[in-house]
Amino acid sequence: MGSSMKLSLVLFFTCSLFVQRTLADVICENLPTNLCSFAIASSGKRCVLENHKNTHEKTCKTSEVVVEKLSGYIETDQCVKACGVCRESVGVSSDVFLSSKFTCHLCSPACYHNCPNIVDLFFNLAAGEGVSLPALCKNQEEKHRAMLAILSSGVNPVRQLLLLLLLHQNLYNFCNHSL
Repeated sequence: MGSSMKLSLVLFFTCSLFVQRTLADVICENLPTNLCSFAIASSGKRCVLENHKNTHEKTCKTSEVVVEKLSGYIETDQCVKACGVCRESVGVSSDVFLSSKFTCHLCSPACYHNCPNIVDLFFNLAAGEGVSLPALCKNQEEKHRAMLAILSSGVNPVRQLLLLLLLHQNLYNFCNHSL
């Protein structure tokens, strides 16, 4: 009777693990469009949102881009917000790096240190353009520190404003940092 009970328990746990694994599979084509962007299929390939030809409808597809460290992952709303990305985006372009607002969000500690999936995506996108994301973020941080130093230096407010504009036009507004 004892071995029968052990066998039953082993079968139960094995089946439980199988069912959990089956339920946890992420298949891009089965995802709703509002969860597609920044998701990674269980196969390790990124999901992409695509427009249907001749319609305004979007569908989720599996791309050929393989993620080495994650699989079966759907990005959290917290990371989407912290990194300043949009789940409704169709495709990803390196043009986003031209936006100070986007770079501020991506390089913010809330994104850069807590959202490895999004950071990995844009790290690879930047590298493809010959840009180092860590260097870009360090530059962003140094500009912010320089602005704080100017504001706390006791320099006349008009000069502070001119120095800030010369340092990086509108960075403060884009980053939404409180000084």
